[in-house]
Amino acid sequence: MTSTLLFGIFLLTLAGIAVSHRHALRTALGGLAAAIVVSCFVPGFDLPHHLEHEGRILANLAGLLLGFAALAAHFERSHAAERLTARLPNGRAGAFGLLLVVFVLSAALDNIAAALIGASAASTLFQRRLHVGYLAAIVAAANAGGAGSVIGDTTTTMLWFAGASPLWIAPAALGAVVAFVFFGWFASGQQHALQPLVRSTAAAKPVDGTRLAIVGAVIAATIATNLVWELPAVGVWGTLLLASLLRPFDVTVVRRALPGTCFLLALVLTASLMPVHELPEASMPTTFALGLVSSIFDNIPLTKLAIDQGGYDWGLLAFAVGYGGSMLWFGSSAGVAVAGVFDQAKSVGAWLRHGWHVAVGFALGFVVMFLVFGWSPRQLREVGPSTTTTAPLHHR
Repeated sequence: MTSTLLFGIFLLTLAGIAVSHRHALRTALGGLAAAIVVSCFVPGFDLPHHLEHEGRILANLAGLLLGFAALAAHFERSHAAERLTARLPNGRAGAFGLLLVVFVLSAALDNIAAALIGASAASTLFQRRLHVGYLAAIVAAANAGGAGSVIGDTTTTMLWFAGASPLWIAPAALGAVVAFVFFGWFASGQQHALQPLVRSTAAAKPVDGTRLAIVGAVIAATIATNLVWELPAVGVWGTLLLASLLRPFDVTVVRRALPGTCFLLALVLTASLMPVHELPEASMPTTFALGLVSSIFDNIPLTKLAIDQGGYDWGLLAFAVGYGGSMLWFGSSAGVAVAGVFDQAKSVGAWLRHGWHVAVGFALGFVVMFLVFGWSPRQLREVGPSTTTTAPLHHR
């Protein structure tokens, strides 16, 4: 009975967010409060222990969302975005080129940083007139680009630490490229029709090399602290605070990102209270379904469940859960971060209607991956990132 009630609360919360995005934060907090109350009646449930267990993930997520908002502001104020107008081609190709920059960046950066940097550049290049379909594509490019890299997304890093070889995850890059070419083509057309890329006629402001160096240092520190301590937020804020001696970060930007951060944390914590303790048998259809579910259910606990279960094709899973969240604005942390800057993205109906190419790209990328590589399940050994590979169970 309590399990059904908890799922009902979660679905009603998601429905409330879809119907009224203006009250998304209140709806998410109300759903979390209701889920906590119901969970307290579940035999054996210990709320303090649960919060302690989820605390590390929540603290990292909050630190990354707020820190990367400050990072994106550093990038915008470096005036490097204006210089992009001299590099990107005219017309639709320029809009596509910016998406490609986000896609490539996210293979080495966290997808939140890549999405925010891309959105910051797009805001300048398209005079803040951004199509919802293009915003969805920026998020999708950030999520897709990191799907085939063990340092490009939290979920792929989790797989790496659990014993998956980077070579197992690398095939996700094929699905990501297929999806990117599809949604990038349509999204760039949408953006060009609404607002073509504008080249400033004024003399370009000099690039602030110090701010660009801060951006690079934050990214390097994020990767390092993630690999060493699994605490990327420490790297972000430690570097931002030290760098503030040279260039202070914009506190206003961080304050504006706070509601979106609280919203995502409430959804993630609510999702963690759902009585999902096991997944269906590992298979291609299950993996595809996990990709769809990740658009509404946080992909971190889904990935943890898949790791515990074992027997998945980890490249296919990395693409599914890494990219799948792009299909709704609140399905990934990158989407929430971008929607926090552009309010027009906070509409489920508009995201689905104008960002349809993101969902179709997911299906195309998944199918192409399966046709090329088949289903290659492997068992993990939960050790460190230096784990050697084990033999595949079978290949079809």
